[in-house]
Amino acid sequence: MDNAVALEIVGVSTNNSQSGSFTLVLKEVGSHIRLPIVIGLNEAQAIAIELDHIVPNRPMTHDLFRSFAAAFQYKVDHVLITDLSEGVFFSKIVCTKDGKTYEIDSRPSDAVAIAVRFNAQIYCVKKVLSEAGVEVVDEGEPESTVRPKRSRASSAKPKSGFSDFSLDKLNQMLEDALKKEDYEKAAKIRDELNRRQG
Repeated sequence: MDNAVALEIVGVSTNNSQSGSFTLVLKEVGSHIRLPIVIGLNEAQAIAIELDHIVPNRPMTHDLFRSFAAAFQYKVDHVLITDLSEGVFFSKIVCTKDGKTYEIDSRPSDAVAIAVRFNAQIYCVKKVLSEAGVEVVDEGEPESTVRPKRSRASSAKPKSGFSDFSLDKLNQMLEDALKKEDYEKAAKIRDELNRRQG
């Protein structure tokens, strides 16, 4: 794709400037350019639970898309962030079937939620990245492609709020959170369990 660049997910974090919203942070592969996109709670959850390998008790909307595509042998090839107009991003989900290509209009948040379910590449038109991208100076810390970057202080002492609970209690709380579909809490409990297991 000559006019587009590949992106990878840095993470999803709370948006401090807009209450109830989150920021999806993407970055250009092989560079320090980041592309922040404000998204809603539902889309943030949909992306986060797939990145964190949490299986909900009932399929979410993006899981239904995956099941539908599998049933009719459609493959999601990639997603492409195509435009930026008055602060609103536009994107397409590019699918293939029987050698034919289909482009489906989508919000970037939904496109990314679907891309992570299909292990599909995320691209962005160069013009959009040049308009909305932000260059971040590397601090020399290791960076994950699926989790928000944490400060040195927070990575040294994780404060999940669950450190005082036993493993049995944490597992029970994780099960309860999944039953209630509180995926944000489930992810935090799972992080605490992973931290204890080394």
